[in-house]
Amino acid sequence: MRKFNPAEIVLMRKAGEMTGNALKYVETLIKPGISTLELDKSVKKFIIDSGGTPSFLGYEGFPGSICASPNDVVVHGIPSADVILKEGDIISIDLGVLYKGYNGDAARTFPVGEISPEKQRLIDVTRESFFEGIKNLKVGHRLGEMSHAIQAYVEKNGYSVVRELVGHGIGKDMHEPPNVPNYGKVTDGPMIIENTCLAIEPMVNMGRKEIWLIEDGWGIITRDGLPSAHYENTVLITKDGVEILTL
Repeated sequence: MRKFNPAEIVLMRKAGEMTGNALKYVETLIKPGISTLELDKSVKKFIIDSGGTPSFLGYEGFPGSICASPNDVVVHGIPSADVILKEGDIISIDLGVLYKGYNGDAARTFPVGEISPEKQRLIDVTRESFFEGIKNLKVGHRLGEMSHAIQAYVEKNGYSVVRELVGHGIGKDMHEPPNVPNYGKVTDGPMIIENTCLAIEPMVNMGRKEIWLIEDGWGIITRDGLPSAHYENTVLITKDGVEILTL
């Protein structure tokens, strides 16, 4: 867990702001009939025009500026001209912005047109699990207190938490130590120190927790074919509390 100095925190805040703005922008584009490749191209231009760099593009070979993951795709969906959104779908968009050497990372799951109450509840519980979790994110406490709170909230609502994919530290690199699971015991993980940044990202399945990696080597889907939702923010932890940088 790396401690940031005041100048670095200014840059993290700016990278986070740009990341949040890009997600607000993509939300305005999501509608039945649009392809995930169109979303990707538009968001790439938006990020570059705002003075940032799409940090996902080329990351470990990833071909898109966003991860676009509809319905039963948990994460890492490759944008494609062949994936056309339709009424009633949900889609998770995960993206990152690099600004002057520092990264923001965030994700949301959006409805496509009118969606079922069941899918809306999945989106809502996933988002709320994040906020339940960060209530337990405090300097001098174990990271596991937050991880446990996310898991408890999700499971209380009848859903499951993906185990193989976790949040992470973030800063000059997109992924830095420590790993930030969305499950576990309150005694797990490192002690939290002030002025550190984490990307916290509950990934919640409507059905069972088990997942598959698909043939393209990137996309992760639910094994039972039921929908999954994703909610992520980059946060700064100070002695005064948690500041969400990507809202």
